[in-house]
Amino acid sequence: MIQISSEIILFYQILCFIILPFILGGIVRKVRARAQGRKGPKIVQLFYEIKKFLQKEPIDNPASSVFAEISPMVAVYSGLILWSIVIFEWAPFVMIPFFLALYRFAIVSFAMEGGTSFGGLGSGREILLSVMAEPTIILMILAAQSHIEISMTPAGAFIGILFLALSFIAILAELAKPPFDDPRTHLELTMVHEAMLLEASGRTMGYLELASQLKLSALLAFLIKLAVEHSKLFPIGEFGNLYRELAVLPGVILLAILLGYWEANSVRRKWSWVPEFMGLSFLAILILGTLVKLS
Repeated sequence: MIQISSEIILFYQILCFIILPFILGGIVRKVRARAQGRKGPKIVQLFYEIKKFLQKEPIDNPASSVFAEISPMVAVYSGLILWSIVIFEWAPFVMIPFFLALYRFAIVSFAMEGGTSFGGLGSGREILLSVMAEPTIILMILAAQSHIEISMTPAGAFIGILFLALSFIAILAELAKPPFDDPRTHLELTMVHEAMLLEASGRTMGYLELASQLKLSALLAFLIKLAVEHSKLFPIGEFGNLYRELAVLPGVILLAILLGYWEANSVRRKWSWVPEFMGLSFLAILILGTLVKLS
């Protein structure tokens, strides 16, 4: 029975590993369009877009070096490793910040290689967001690596939900989503992630888009695993592990739906607000972690 349960978990993990990166971004776009009264693209439209990009030759800036061709593949590599760590848990979660940094280094290097003003502008803002979000993400990882379980009392449930809400805000900053960035705008002066990809085309754009979707899937799945593994909703034992793994897919889809509604109803805030807000989020998570440890 234990062997059958392990085989089910492995098959389920492989299925999630292959499918989720191609549908989560589509779910976010579909829900955002529906919330704004539009029909929106198909959920699998992102897969067709990436496939189309990968079949085209890129048009590179003549001033860029060979690293402009290598950095998109480095971004995909870091995204794949990050996604596999979250799904299969073959390495400790403490490795997540390192591969997030490698992904960011590849994206920023590609943007800087073009020598454009928008690339430099987006790179500076991306680094600012990462500096603000990394301490909170490290605290999330420390909580995920601990053996703390949130009690089902009203106070424990409130602390756990508040901790997850603040962690979701840190993930929004890491993904450059509203209120930290507005990917829907057509004004490059207000962009972060899209400003760094203005020079990308063809196969390069396909690699960067795939890496972005891998990162989105990894962070959303990590937040769901953080919520599921530290609650007392599931029994202890082999079947408890099976139920926890089975809860990842519906949890990630629900989180993607929530993210779509958030993007549809949230607006970008000014940059002077970002350091203060992320600092307050870090302090709040630190205090909540202390309360959970003492409770």
